[in-house]
Amino acid sequence: MTFRLLAAFLPPLVLLVAADSGLAATAVAVTWRPTSPRIGDVAVVRVEGPGEGASVEGVVGGRSLEFFRDGRGYAALVGFDLDLKPGAQPWRVEVREAERPARQIRGRLPVRGRDFPVQRLTLPGGMVNLDPETEERAVAEARALQAVYRTMSAERLWRGPFVRPVGGDEPGSGFGARRIINNQPRSPHGGTDYAAPRGTPVVSANDGRVALVAEYFFPGRLVVVDHGLGLYTLYFHLDEIRTWVGERVARGQPIATVGSTGRATGPHLHFGVQLGGARVDPERLLALPTLY
Repeated sequence: MTFRLLAAFLPPLVLLVAADSGLAATAVAVTWRPTSPRIGDVAVVRVEGPGEGASVEGVVGGRSLEFFRDGRGYAALVGFDLDLKPGAQPWRVEVREAERPARQIRGRLPVRGRDFPVQRLTLPGGMVNLDPETEERAVAEARALQAVYRTMSAERLWRGPFVRPVGGDEPGSGFGARRIINNQPRSPHGGTDYAAPRGTPVVSANDGRVALVAEYFFPGRLVVVDHGLGLYTLYFHLDEIRTWVGERVARGQPIATVGSTGRATGPHLHFGVQLGGARVDPERLLALPTLY
């Protein structure tokens, strides 16, 4: 059994593997969109050729790809964390089908850098320089959130496009911003902020299951929705919460209202996305091509 890697005359990041054997020849095509993502982007990797029931696995930059059936093939979402360094990310896809040897396709995905804004904020000293008890609380809450994000639900719960979590058409702001609070550098901002009046309805960006409802020091009242396969959406600084842990929610379903709880300078929604443990730009999730 030999394999022919046919890439010389194909568009960038489209690779085919043809099988030479007594079995009917088949081909596997792997495509990436975008072909050169930026830090904070969400990319889609598609694998076409394997039939239904095939096992498709993959890795990019040392992180596993979680494939699902989509149209004529398989697809997976990939997130590039806002602290990732630019450069080529090695990737590998493996396809297994009954009565056929496993096939592997490899490549390198160029990931581009991105300039993030600098935000200077002034907050009450007690919200910045924490006393030991409050700091201990904040650390424990951050660990609890990370534990949620590390949980991998095996079922894909979302379908179709993701929708904006609050009304309006003004773009969100602040993703990746290097924040200086009371003249002290802080961690980069991991979400997008939508300015809205207190009480504005907040809806789930897509179908999913509520993984966490809580009130924490920094994010205030919050809801985390699990969309399956390592994808989570985060809704922070809420006023009223209208859902509960374990509820199955639909795209566009109201789950809360905008508030200013936690560390906030005024009413707004902090909308975040965690994908495979990577903090990604929510605007890129909303701009994804429709996947079914």
